[in-house]
Amino acid sequence: MATPNLSAETPLLEDTVDGAVDYEGLPVNRSSSGGWRSASFIIGVEVAERFAYYGIGSNLISYLTGPLGQSTATAAENVNAWSGTASLLPLVGAFVADSYLGRYRTIVIASLLYILGLGLLTLSAVLPSLNPSYCQDTNRTTPCSPPQFQVILFFFSLYLVAVGQGGHKPCVQAFGADQFDGHDPVECKAKSSFFNWWYFSLCAVSRGMKKAHLQELVTVFVAAAKNWRTTPLAIAIEEEARGTLPHQGSHQFSFLNKALLAPDGSKEHGKVCSISEVEEAKAVLRLVPIWATSLVYAIVFAQSSTFFTKQGVTMDRSIGSGFDIPAASLQSFISLSIVLFIPIYDRIFVPLARTITRKPAGITMLQRIGTGMFLSVLSMVIAALVEWKRLETALEYGLVDIPKATIPMGVWWLVPQYVLFGVADVFTMVGLQEFFYDQVPNELRSMGLSLYLSIFGVGSFLSSFLISAIEKATGGDGRDSWFADNLNRAHLDYYYWLLAGLSAVELAAFVYLAKSYIYNRGSTI
Repeated sequence: MATPNLSAETPLLEDTVDGAVDYEGLPVNRSSSGGWRSASFIIGVEVAERFAYYGIGSNLISYLTGPLGQSTATAAENVNAWSGTASLLPLVGAFVADSYLGRYRTIVIASLLYILGLGLLTLSAVLPSLNPSYCQDTNRTTPCSPPQFQVILFFFSLYLVAVGQGGHKPCVQAFGADQFDGHDPVECKAKSSFFNWWYFSLCAVSRGMKKAHLQELVTVFVAAAKNWRTTPLAIAIEEEARGTLPHQGSHQFSFLNKALLAPDGSKEHGKVCSISEVEEAKAVLRLVPIWATSLVYAIVFAQSSTFFTKQGVTMDRSIGSGFDIPAASLQSFISLSIVLFIPIYDRIFVPLARTITRKPAGITMLQRIGTGMFLSVLSMVIAALVEWKRLETALEYGLVDIPKATIPMGVWWLVPQYVLFGVADVFTMVGLQEFFYDQVPNELRSMGLSLYLSIFGVGSFLSSFLISAIEKATGGDGRDSWFADNLNRAHLDYYYWLLAGLSAVELAAFVYLAKSYIYNRGSTI
């Protein structure tokens, strides 16, 4: 009797990806699903989402003080409240994804909420009451106050966008990395490379959106409202609904879920967790020391858009004859250095390091994070030296008590610290993303990435607290504080030296913890 040709009737077992299913819950084949084809699409979706988010965030205060007629102080409070809420909501979104819905469904639902928020935001912006012709008094010098309903609709739409972002942000990056099988040698390398190109794409779009204007943003929103199916975010929902992207099985955040609710929804007390649930809890808790020793880096990260810019305002910013570049434009050197260095890191540094260390990613994730922390220390040392030089120049030319005078010192002195910031981000920021994704169980990867995001949210709050404490300690009784309005009598150099010292202590603690850290089995390290 002839032997049946089983290979012609059944798919090759080695082509099946363990632990991954398609939208119907069926196993997926490596040759027809996932990989860079799906991951590139997901990166494009995130670029579209960041385009919308940065467009709102970069222009929100101008819109609040303009068409909505709010005072600068009130508008600033509203911006801070919205951005703070948007930074914390990913923790909620990750919990919902890992506990109940799974990343796939959470992305789809959050994206729908996101698009609804953008549509309503467009509606609130184009209502007739915000049109200049709505004002009957043509001699008015202040903006017309819109009706209360319109203000409510605007803020409802704004926070609906934050809710959508809270579910979308922690899940979509994990979903993109899920397109690669960490147990396959080739895809393991691609997964590590994915985080580099993810950050490259986001930095490229953020650099462009910092120059955006609200009118252009509203135009985009209006176009989206007329034909929502043409937006990249909407296309992503449609493609995901068709099941073209593979995704991990819909596991639950079991140890936390069990601690909260019984199957019937009632509270459970005294129920013993299984071994796997205990391991899930331990996997999250063991990340806490790394999380804590990354907070100072987040504090330093917050300085580039504040005090660096204030320094630049006082310096010679002329180019050619009669043209001064905006001080804030120097922040572009951070994004530019990231965009230029990531290809060098991914295509040159990693292959060279791989030949020496025999590791798929060239160096371990913790080594990558630590390298960025060292560069962060170096950037603050350079910032302190440049500020000392700026103060000496002001003293030499008798400009200490003339705060609005331009100090004869080129603003290009600030470029090295900006560039080092960008290169440090390539190491630490991307390293943290990969670390908090890779070092938690598959079921908790959205929660892992939300923990990474929370580092910079908490770091921003700590930066504000530190500045407030120093202001009180060094000012008062007629003394000029380190942050005096007259920057020529302030001492930002002292503050930078303090941050450099704190960063050095952080780096030492991080290295100590990293030496004793044991990576998960199967980690891409």
